[in-house]
Amino acid sequence: MDTLAVLTSGGDAPGMNAALRSVVRTALYRGKKIYGVYRGYSGLLDDDMVPMQSSSVSGIILRGGTVLKTAQCKAFFEEENQKKAVEILRNRGIEGLIVIGGDGSIQGAEKLSALGMPTVTLPGTIDNDMHGTDETIGHDTAVNAVVSAVSRIRDTASAHNRAAIVEVMGRFAGNIALDAGIACGAEYILVPEVPFSREKLARSLKKQMEAGRTNSIIICAEGADDGRALGDWLKERTSIDICTTILGFIQRGGQPTARDGMLGSLLGAAAVEALLQGETGALVGMHRGQVQVLSYAEAKKVKEPFRKDLYDLAVMLGAAQKDGDIRETGLE
Repeated sequence: MDTLAVLTSGGDAPGMNAALRSVVRTALYRGKKIYGVYRGYSGLLDDDMVPMQSSSVSGIILRGGTVLKTAQCKAFFEEENQKKAVEILRNRGIEGLIVIGGDGSIQGAEKLSALGMPTVTLPGTIDNDMHGTDETIGHDTAVNAVVSAVSRIRDTASAHNRAAIVEVMGRFAGNIALDAGIACGAEYILVPEVPFSREKLARSLKKQMEAGRTNSIIICAEGADDGRALGDWLKERTSIDICTTILGFIQRGGQPTARDGMLGSLLGAAAVEALLQGETGALVGMHRGQVQVLSYAEAKKVKEPFRKDLYDLAVMLGAAQKDGDIRETGLE
């Protein structure tokens, strides 16, 4: 295998550039040629790619986003276009493709492998919810962005004796909310995996504020409730002054943390080595602090369960004891 290609796909995640840098320089170190594909699978279908040199990735390791750009590409799920992509790669002399992205990205890579184009995927998504890996590139940075924002929001909430709802990303997984909530000492954490009672939340919040709290932080994953609607409902129900902040894309951008820079570098190099050692369709992820290579079929079978122990810890450390459990199935 003498010529490889790399692309970034799906939602951008801090640390993707670190992974890209690692892929390119590892390939060159091994004496291989490597192409960078712009705009993910959409750019692949347009044959939008360039040869990469060591200088192509200079100075990018601390940059957020992805210098190769990314895009959604519904057309790529058509078999005719998948065959076209393989033909484009082969016409360039490319013998293996490295994909950096999330669940949709890995599905595309699996299709290409089935058509005879070896692929390896790196897990890049801030949600940390992919099969086959304990960690995903970008999650740690997103969590730190939330913690930093909450530290500012708490200051102003305390100054005005307010409660504050902070809506974070996580439509189907509450990992950002849970990790950030524990790290910043949120009083309440709402995640899609654990149904909660608005009534219980209102009662608990009111009791806490009446007992003398000067502020209260509610971290709400977008899949658990609509932050603004919840804020309006709580304000009407409790008469507590409540401000709502939707962090949105602030969680995606910015300089990656040291952990995400390390993770991208480790997995990028491992992905190149996996292709060169004959892997034809695999996810290169992390398991208990070690790099792990799993076939796409094997990876689908490995899904980290929701960390109920951490959620229980958050309840215990949050809005205090008996009135702090707002779960639908929790103790009254």
